[in-house]
Amino acid sequence: MTDEIRFDGKVAIVTGSGGGLGRQHALELARRGARVVINDLGGSVDGSGGSSEAAQKVVEEIKAFGGEAIANGASVTDDAGVKHLVDQAMQAYGRIDILVANAGILRDRSFSKMEVADFEAVLNVHIMGTMKPTKAVWEIMKAQNYGRIVVTTSSTGLYGNFGQTNYAAAKLGLVGFMNTLKLEGQKNNIRVNAISPVAATRMTESLMPAEMLDKLKPEYVTPGVVYLVSEDAPTGVVLTAGAGVFATSKIFETEGVYLGDHALSVEAIRDHWAQITDETGQKPYFQGGEQTAKFFRKMSGG
Repeated sequence: MTDEIRFDGKVAIVTGSGGGLGRQHALELARRGARVVINDLGGSVDGSGGSSEAAQKVVEEIKAFGGEAIANGASVTDDAGVKHLVDQAMQAYGRIDILVANAGILRDRSFSKMEVADFEAVLNVHIMGTMKPTKAVWEIMKAQNYGRIVVTTSSTGLYGNFGQTNYAAAKLGLVGFMNTLKLEGQKNNIRVNAISPVAATRMTESLMPAEMLDKLKPEYVTPGVVYLVSEDAPTGVVLTAGAGVFATSKIFETEGVYLGDHALSVEAIRDHWAQITDETGQKPYFQGGEQTAKFFRKMSGG
């Protein structure tokens, strides 16, 4: 297909868009005609400090190429700040079509050394800092019968990464959040997806060598995000992206085995473990009820 994907007339909020991935997402949406609200607290990687100077700089970049954008310096975890963010967008543009929830922080430590406060801070920014803006735009999108939302997950949440239990818990939590919203949004044409990016940003620059970072530019992730908020976007997809490579990640469930009332025991689990874990015929489910339906099918001999 050669038709360019455009966002003329659409309004997008991109959180954490003062730099890194969020900045690239915002710039590309603006280049393609969207009016963009640049939200960034301007804090450090661990979430401390903050000013909206970073957001204002991105607005200036967008205006320099003829795009339209406004800056917002609210924290995505602050109720009043999130309300102001959404009110500002509605007052300026009258609608909100797209939300890219990108804001995040890191507090990396092995679990032995991690303080509870480090765990809570990361969950708060990633989980609540995604939920609150989503909640604030949800009724607007329902009334419009149109909405596109992207949450940001991570390979750390999908597969694990040493020293990031807090980040992993938050990032996989967002997949669960997406999996239910994709169902609740269907009747109002609200599509919800997740991006799992690997990119050279402030949050990863200390984790990788320079030559690798150069191949992991944020702009190599952005085309996937922009597609996920387009009119023809899918829903309920985890798109992994990095270095220009794109793939999808899914949770699969094996067919399993019915042990029944009579054969059911701890020893039966042990003895049938190979059958329980056999990947032949495994499936991804779109909603939890499909798993329950399988249980009843197996019970009935199907």
